[in-house]
Amino acid sequence: MCDNDTQKEAEEYLRRHPEMTRRDFAKLATGAGLAMLFPPMANAQSITEIDVEIRTADGVADCYFAYPSTGAHAAVLVWPDILGLRPAFREMGKRLARSGYAVLTAHPFYRDARSPVVKLGDSFGNPEVRNLVLPMAQNLNADTHFTDARAFVAWLDDQPQVDTNKGIGTTGYCMGGPMVMRTVAAVPDRLAAGATFHGGGLATNAPNSPHLLIPDTQAQMLHCVAQNDDDNNPEAKETLREAYAAARIQAEIEVYEDAMHGWCALDSMVYHQAQAERAWSRLLNLFGTALS
Repeated sequence: MCDNDTQKEAEEYLRRHPEMTRRDFAKLATGAGLAMLFPPMANAQSITEIDVEIRTADGVADCYFAYPSTGAHAAVLVWPDILGLRPAFREMGKRLARSGYAVLTAHPFYRDARSPVVKLGDSFGNPEVRNLVLPMAQNLNADTHFTDARAFVAWLDDQPQVDTNKGIGTTGYCMGGPMVMRTVAAVPDRLAAGATFHGGGLATNAPNSPHLLIPDTQAQMLHCVAQNDDDNNPEAKETLREAYAAARIQAEIEVYEDAMHGWCALDSMVYHQAQAERAWSRLLNLFGTALS
């Protein structure tokens, strides 16, 4: 999970990788510049994208919906990282839609502010940004994860672009990791696949640790773990493996070498394109199997 310690580790990583500079990423984090980080995509579908507002138990969430322009498709719910819904996650949602999915990217901080809550090019490395988003993240908890998940899944199932004969997938980054695990538990009869990328707090000693929900789920799972997160808590992946095995749930859990917390987010200072693409390929493999 993003905190001051992971930020210090990111800064040390950047010192070891001088080719990755703040100026480089500021240039990339400009609209179409983000999309340039993706390799060319074969057989990309034509898509439609719209901003939507979804009523929840706590208000109205402003979210982003992208989907193939024709037909009905399996749905995917995306939970962003601690910087919330912003251009980087719109591009990532758009890319998934081009692969043939109806993709709702949530704005988890709607209780506090509309998206985006950070400016284009802002980084978690900026203390002012951390002071802004950390209190918003702390306003969320297991209860809000469950209620939001149920509201967003219900909304998706009401859309004509969603094929309700197919299962739903969900992905989460950083703090979105626990949201994924609570989503697959909140609506187990609809959620067929879940994936976390540098997800924090998936297996803890807390009485409401997400991993304790695994026996209540049915979804096939993918957990892509940052190397520094694993270095700090190597037992977490083993706890997950044991819980999935006991529940007879299919799960892929892998530590990504030289990948720091945040490596999959397009606008992250530690974005690792090669490892992010490998994680993306595992996601498409999971969805191609579980959501077909």
